[in-house]
Amino acid sequence: MSTPHNSAHPDQIAPIVLMPGDPLRAKAIAEKYLKDPICFNSVRNMLGYTGTYKGQKISVMGSGMGMPSIGIYSYELYRFYNVETILRVGSCGAYSPDLHLRDVVLVDSAWSESTYARSQSDDPRSIQLPDSGINQILVQTAQHLEIPLKPIRIHSSDVFYHEDDKAADLAKQNGCAAVEMESFALFHNADILGKKAACLCTVSDSFVYTDEELTSQEREQDMDAMIRLALESVIR
Repeated sequence: MSTPHNSAHPDQIAPIVLMPGDPLRAKAIAEKYLKDPICFNSVRNMLGYTGTYKGQKISVMGSGMGMPSIGIYSYELYRFYNVETILRVGSCGAYSPDLHLRDVVLVDSAWSESTYARSQSDDPRSIQLPDSGINQILVQTAQHLEIPLKPIRIHSSDVFYHEDDKAADLAKQNGCAAVEMESFALFHNADILGKKAACLCTVSDSFVYTDEELTSQEREQDMDAMIRLALESVIR
């Protein structure tokens, strides 16, 4: 069956989906890394592709920006398309001086002031967790590939343009080393539906080193270490 946001048939989407925020990044990943990628969705230009990587069927699909958007797409993939695992491959902004441009981070927990989980299923928790087994595979694969990987707690924010530093200060008080806008909702959806989720991010800018920032084109195309790690972890 299709949904209002996804025109694919269930058999067109693999059980494992890589999910960047930008649909053009999904297209770039599919064209660069997957063999014989087929576009299964273009509704609202939220592009999704299925192909193979080293013989294994894998899908990649954009999530859009923010928790409401990834909340829709991840829920539908889990609930209506029999997807078992979603691995977010995104970008983040560093709060910590220990993180620099192009560092790859593994999200071991997502903190948020968002009401997404409470509104969705009356879940009051401010921290949502990824699948520990998937994270363990990502760590082992990173060691095998000799890709430095930094486990962190991330801040999943509802707001991109804050009028002051209060949200960032509160996030740092809650142990967050970087910020993005999606993981909290993805982890929550996986939890309530009995599925699996994890998140890798590449540092694209810094609140500490203000001269460090990737361009929009680099965000779309220049995250090879993270994507290789994601794909090699999938086939392990």
